Amino acid sequence: MNTEILARIQFAFTIMFHYIFPPLSIGLGLMLVLMEGAWLKTNNEVYKRMAHFWIKVFALIFGVGVASGIVMEFEFGTNWASYSRYVGDIFGSALAAEGVFAFFLESGFLAILVFGWHKVSKGWHFFSTCMVSLGSMFSAVWIIVANSWMQTPAGYQIVNDGSRQRAEITDFWAMVFNPSSMDRLSHSVVAAWATGAFFVTSVAAYYLLKGIHVDFAKKSMKLGLALALFASVLQPVVGHMSAIGVAKNQPSKFAALEGHYKTGPAGITLFGYVNESAGEVVGLTVPGMGNTLMGLKPDEPVIGLNDIPLDLRPPVQPTFQSFHLMVAIGFALLALALFASFKAWRGTLWDCKPTLTALVAAVVLPQIANQAGWFAAEVGRQPWIVFGMMRTSDGLSKAVKDGQIITSLILFFVVYALLFFLFLYLLDRRIKAGPDDLDAPDPDEPMFQEGQKVEVYA
Repeated sequence: MNTEILARIQFAFTIMFHYIFPPLSIGLGLMLVLMEGAWLKTNNEVYKRMAHFWIKVFALIFGVGVASGIVMEFEFGTNWASYSRYVGDIFGSALAAEGVFAFFLESGFLAILVFGWHKVSKGWHFFSTCMVSLGSMFSAVWIIVANSWMQTPAGYQIVNDGSRQRAEITDFWAMVFNPSSMDRLSHSVVAAWATGAFFVTSVAAYYLLKGIHVDFAKKSMKLGLALALFASVLQPVVGHMSAIGVAKNQPSKFAALEGHYKTGPAGITLFGYVNESAGEVVGLTVPGMGNTLMGLKPDEPVIGLNDIPLDLRPPVQPTFQSFHLMVAIGFALLALALFASFKAWRGTLWDCKPTLTALVAAVVLPQIANQAGWFAAEVGRQPWIVFGMMRTSDGLSKAVKDGQIITSLILFFVVYALLFFLFLYLLDRRIKAGPDDLDAPDPDEPMFQEGQKVEVYA
């Protein structure tokens, strides 16, 4: 493997590991708002214990997410220095905004969220919960803005800076609201909501199968299913809007996503594989459905891969398969959320072991869909690191060597494996410990009250 492939593998590995945690924190942050809001509205202590329990899980996810994400920013200066020099003014501004407007907001209120139960009023604690949730979403905003600019660059100009050229912002808001940013943001955030919601329902289903913490589990299940159903219904809508944007702004990626080779009306393939040598998709395809979904005339041509030069085509098979895997999981989660919600409404979910088992296992499906969607988006952009502007091969550092990348990749793998096993161990320990006992003293309650007399016996 050459240096470029090794650098891409290293970056893909680090970002795919990191991407396990931000969707969980975004979705779980919103779940915390719902839980604590329910406690304030009903004054039911079960919702308070629910928030207690999930805040501890949220803090664990937040910590591992921050630790795993730092590495990627350094990779821009090591493996991708040419890219950083070329677009650093633009890409760096979005990353700086993420730190100033999102990370500090989220981490600043996190201390109150975790330790402030009896230090601030209920209202202020709920406000802190909302700010942490909002901060996690703001993080998604700026990261997706930066990545979307690489997909559909806007609001910039190319200037000569001595012996080299670089991209410079001419319109900050045009850069922020580039043609794909809002579609991709809505698609990613809704997916994160589903990730957090199915995480909560998975743990609740586990407790119900074990017959423990039943009241806690039922109320957790109802809140989790409400968000899971909302996100699963909304996801096809925002996903469809994103796909229309891809067809308009990145025709080569859209052609790869659907395996569309011959320019003409586009079909939709439900499942299959790409026979790249023959230039066709083998599977179940609905002819013309692509035009219908995109709002095009039935006979309006959509550019196919055959009319795109070979050196400008993305890898078709991995793009096609990862995209269809994401879509298939999305509809499977929608069906599961609908079925489980119906059974919960009928009151038959609590003893239905097959459905509860499916909900326990479903915790991994949003994660797989998130990874598959990211893979389709990034591989489908190739051979460009900034679409239509800079090739991936041109963004590589000139000084980095193969051996350096291999060594660091091995070290990253070892450290991330240890970090992941530690995360799973602590998460498993927290889940098995369960929520705080409602009859036990509140663990956050001070042992002694101010002014209380304490007698000490020798």
